[in-house]
Amino acid sequence: MGIRSPFWGAALMTVLLALYIVLVGQRAVAFIATGLAIGIAIGVALFVIAVIGALLLVLELRFGLRITRLGARLEREGGTPGDVVPVRPSGRPDRAAADELFPQYKAAVEAAPDDWRAWFRLGVVYDAAGDRKRARAAMRTALTHAR
Repeated sequence: MGIRSPFWGAALMTVLLALYIVLVGQRAVAFIATGLAIGIAIGVALFVIAVIGALLLVLELRFGLRITRLGARLEREGGTPGDVVPVRPSGRPDRAAADELFPQYKAAVEAAPDDWRAWFRLGVVYDAAGDRKRARAAMRTALTHAR
């Protein structure tokens, strides 16, 4: 696992976001401490933003950990997708090549809609194609069926 692994990037972003949330919380307290109506209103708004940010951070970390565990489980079973999407020199996946893989994985999901493994593999292919919204939806479905 190199320095550029997704884990270290997520860890760095988590630390930075947590620091930001703490700083926003401190500003909220400072505004509330002014005793002025407008200061209190701004302080409460900042506090709400800090709480929402902390909640979203926890939810995203939880989602990431659950997906990582599910991926490790699939890997232990030997069921990870064998297809590799070629990447361009920039490191981005070749969308045309990823699009060619979709029918195979979509057919697997249609054949077994309750199989979390099929949904997970479809999510991996969506992610490789850069379609994050559909990848997350497929991974959520995989998590639901894996219970």
